[in-house]
Amino acid sequence: MKRRFTVDRFIVQRMGISLIALAAILTVLPIIALFGYIIAKGAPAVSWQFLTAMPSNGMRAGGILPAIVGTFYLTLGTAIFSVPLGIAAAIYLAEYAKENWVTRLIRIAIINLAGIPSVVYGLFGLGLFVLFLKFGTSILSASLTLSIMTLPVIISAAEEALRAVPQSFRTVSISLGGTRWQTIRKIVLPQALPGIMTGVILGLERAAGETAPILFTGAAFFLPKLPGSPLDATMALPYHLFVISTQVPEMPLQIQYGTALVLIIFVLGMNLIATIIRFRARAKRQW
Repeated sequence: MKRRFTVDRFIVQRMGISLIALAAILTVLPIIALFGYIIAKGAPAVSWQFLTAMPSNGMRAGGILPAIVGTFYLTLGTAIFSVPLGIAAAIYLAEYAKENWVTRLIRIAIINLAGIPSVVYGLFGLGLFVLFLKFGTSILSASLTLSIMTLPVIISAAEEALRAVPQSFRTVSISLGGTRWQTIRKIVLPQALPGIMTGVILGLERAAGETAPILFTGAAFFLPKLPGSPLDATMALPYHLFVISTQVPEMPLQIQYGTALVLIIFVLGMNLIATIIRFRARAKRQW
């Protein structure tokens, strides 16, 4: 009887593993197929001229350099504003804040903010940064709007990574004479870096691919030159892809798919850099 029960349990486990594997395959295959289709359609359009030239002939020819540079500026601006603030907030919530109804309410608010549609953030950025603070339609307004949108993701991931560090690390450091801040800076943060990097890259990837927030705050339909200051408007790959796909008649499909491919490579490049940093930090981790 016991042997039969063991065999039945083994069969159930194998069926469960098989169903999980099937679900994974059904999830991954469409993504691979979509990526392969975009590569097949867009690769012929990608060339050095396509990446370094300005758009011409009503954006039906030329390159996408302003959109690439604009996307880089927006992502960099988002990182400058959101990463330090998000990690600082996570450190306070994980290491300093007392567990009471206030901190629980703050965490609930952070989780809810992460689920707000991006178009709402765009309207908020339009009202606050563009109109009230009079930054105008600019890289600064768009970066600040994207920063607010990515903060909940960064804070949540960083706080979970900090809480995952064993409490014994803190106890030993403090018992050896280290202050609380020294313990956080030299012990906790390096150990939590892989998880923090995951949250940072997820937030920045979302910012790099968003259209609605920058549509209201910083994106331009077409610019004949590169932006010269943070108060200038800019082109961006997500908005440029939207424009050439819906607003420009007789736009060659090859350019549309080429732009989509460049955007995907841009995001995957960010992911690759974060993965390398995460791998090296994880190799040095002591637990």
